[in-house]
Amino acid sequence: MAASGPDGQLRGQGLHGFYRAGVRTLARMEVRLGGMEPMPLQGTLTSAAEARFVGAVRLPGDPDPDPTLTVERLRHANGVETVTVRNTGSRPARIPLEIALGTDLGPLVEIAVGHRSADLPGQVQSAGLRWAGPQHSATVTSRPSPHAVLAGAGVLRWDLEVQPGARWSVELTMALETATPVGVRPPTGRGAGVPLPWSEPEVRCDDPRVELLVPRSLDALGGLLVADADRPTDLYPVSGAPWRFGLTAADALWAARLVLPLGTRLAAGTLRALARRQPTAGPQSGVIPGVLRHAGPELPPSCTATEATLLFVTVLAEAWRWGLPRHEVAELLPAAERALAALRANGAVPGDAAQRDSDDSGSAGGADDRPAVNGPEGPVGFVTDLGRSAEERAARPVPARCEVQAQAHRAALHGAELLEAFGRPGAQEWREWATGLRERFRDQFWIDDLSGGRPAAALAAPGRQLPAVASSFVHLLDLGLAGDGAQHEGLLDREQTRILAQRLVTPEFDCGWGLRTLSAKSPRFNPLGHRSGASRVHETVLAITGLAEAGFERESRVLLDGLLDAATHFEGRLPEMYAGEQRLTGCPPVPHPAACRPAALSSAAAVHLVTALAGVRPDVPAGRVTVRPASTAPLGELELSGLRVAGEPFSVRVSRIGVAVVEEASAELQLGAR
Repeated sequence: MAASGPDGQLRGQGLHGFYRAGVRTLARMEVRLGGMEPMPLQGTLTSAAEARFVGAVRLPGDPDPDPTLTVERLRHANGVETVTVRNTGSRPARIPLEIALGTDLGPLVEIAVGHRSADLPGQVQSAGLRWAGPQHSATVTSRPSPHAVLAGAGVLRWDLEVQPGARWSVELTMALETATPVGVRPPTGRGAGVPLPWSEPEVRCDDPRVELLVPRSLDALGGLLVADADRPTDLYPVSGAPWRFGLTAADALWAARLVLPLGTRLAAGTLRALARRQPTAGPQSGVIPGVLRHAGPELPPSCTATEATLLFVTVLAEAWRWGLPRHEVAELLPAAERALAALRANGAVPGDAAQRDSDDSGSAGGADDRPAVNGPEGPVGFVTDLGRSAEERAARPVPARCEVQAQAHRAALHGAELLEAFGRPGAQEWREWATGLRERFRDQFWIDDLSGGRPAAALAAPGRQLPAVASSFVHLLDLGLAGDGAQHEGLLDREQTRILAQRLVTPEFDCGWGLRTLSAKSPRFNPLGHRSGASRVHETVLAITGLAEAGFERESRVLLDGLLDAATHFEGRLPEMYAGEQRLTGCPPVPHPAACRPAALSSAAAVHLVTALAGVRPDVPAGRVTVRPASTAPLGELELSGLRVAGEPFSVRVSRIGVAVVEEASAELQLGAR
């Protein structure tokens, strides 16, 4: 990674620098010509991995205000930068070029919270400089070699003579040396010979915002891919830059799920990487590891292990519907059964918690009629925290969140489909449990109020609803892909869905750029609070696509226009989140200071937004694909080519009146509409 201001100068301030493996390889790289910094003219990302900066220098004695020299810097995140000086004047330019370098070799985790150590002393080495620390050393080499190296000041110097119309370039290469502990194999970036794990679609649309958004989002997501050390051909996305370059299971699964229309390879790599990390015995058996996540001012923190474990089953089932080969699904099915066993051991599902340690014989996949296990003060019959034992839940009950119930309900139905299709026992029991959860949810989670009602954000105990009004409600609209191109039934009935749809587009939630994470009416609302008011891209996308699928296209269109306008202000590279300030004319959306940009979740969500509105719903195991786009054609005419269904190219065109025509598909698929 590399970070700087728009002038391209690395000044060692804040996050400035080149990074590798979580270490700042270079903190300062300041270019001066004749002692003068170039006047910045332009700084822009040309891709997720490259940036271009242009500046100008006027020489003493220039007869007019036109600059004589232009300076172009082409920077690559892998640690290579090329500086080119061009003489646009009418006489030779004789001028020294100096590049001042320095580094603290600081860890990113400390720099992120404002720590800044002093620069290390530099040492002259062939064609550059070297810095050594206790655990790491860094080098900068140049081609051509400098005419002089001032180690004390960290300066490389060239005495240039550039003729009129000519140019001169130097390439600087940063490298980091570190001692890796024996036996540790860290993940690496996607190798040069490893293709992207998705197809690269072509998008043609009446709405130019879409044609900008999709390719830049995929470019950003591609910059976040790493290869698993245990199987380098398995790629998965890290959460985002600059703060979270590690594997966060929930974020990786969400991103893989949202780009399934472009192929199943990212889903397969992510699922396999997580299955290798899933405990197979002990109290955490079946639970995909996750981190603790702040949930805002009105709810206690939650562990992402619950979301990841439930999402694992859904991603596997939906990847199977999109065409993940049967043998690959079968290879991952035991991990999905262990995830279902973890759900069963939570106590919300009838069954014996001791069966969490059962083998893969199928007994962990079902649910029987024994009483639910739960603390007397906690919610009964609802899913809480899969990462905690029954004893921990009884000693310190935690609330059952509405979004977790939606994810558990969907996982149960998806798990039932997988168990049935692969001849494993327990499918009917999981369907019955999902039906019971749906009935309990509608009975205990709904709050009647003067606005027509809303779901409770969580249930602390029977009859104790936590009434926070939060964007987590949108997960109730994410029903999951079922057989024959349909969607599963949700936890809300039709009237409750209608009430929620109308509420989501009021100023209480919709800031004009997207959904706020917390109601603006809350006394704890903070437009820059990452769970107390900021707008998170993927939740807005889930609302847009979920409302459109449920038939509430007017409400979906309101949120869609706001999000696409925000994307335009961010030049098609949506950050993880931005401020939930109310939209005003002439005031662009305000970036969140702690947001990852790029973020895997928001990048994948932007792609999903467009592909979902095209309405492609496959059921490859049944040899069928259904297409039902939004009837109001909110994007105008839309052509998508380069999608993947059953591993084969798939192209669809949606007219301005919402009629879809499949223009390319596998000959083995039966086409239909619904």
